[in-house]
Amino acid sequence: MPGRRVTSFSSPVMRSFLSISLSVLSLLASLAPAQSMGQAFFADDGHVEFLSNVPLHSFVGVSEDLVGRIDLAENTVDFYVDLNTLDTGIGKRDKDMRKTLKTDQYPFAEFFGTLLTPVDATSNEPQEVEVEGDFSVHGITRSLRIPGTLTFSEQGVRVQASWILNLKDYDIEPPRLLIIKVDEEQEITMDIVLRPE
Repeated sequence: MPGRRVTSFSSPVMRSFLSISLSVLSLLASLAPAQSMGQAFFADDGHVEFLSNVPLHSFVGVSEDLVGRIDLAENTVDFYVDLNTLDTGIGKRDKDMRKTLKTDQYPFAEFFGTLLTPVDATSNEPQEVEVEGDFSVHGITRSLRIPGTLTFSEQGVRVQASWILNLKDYDIEPPRLLIIKVDEEQEITMDIVLRPE
């Protein structure tokens, strides 16, 4: 068509335009992982343990089957474990523990709550957070506030938390080792890496 000017891809103007466009696309691509990680994270292979003390002795019950989910869009957290998976290293003690917790009736311990602290999913630094919600065990539910740490990475988010659980608050009679009662206060610790859904 007369008078129509065709710009060549080899012209300086077009090369400059293409260079800027590619730079913008690269920048967007570099930001995409942080945004595309998704707002929800899940795993079913977390670590949870309780530390139980008696005079001159202590023991730990461990499970590697902690299930957890965090939804940053909704600011909700949900963690639970099948108490039958707890292992103290001694079969009879495990059996007595399950009897004490009545795991045939109440097999799960669960915390469901709200994330109270704003978090930055683009930061790789550990972030101190606090959650508030309901913890249920032995058929009893109590409100709790629990401090913890979130650490985001390419794999997802690592969640670490620890708190003291008083058995009496959940109508759990502390078991005995021989004639000595186990301490009412149990230290609960959890460590789990949640992956983007």
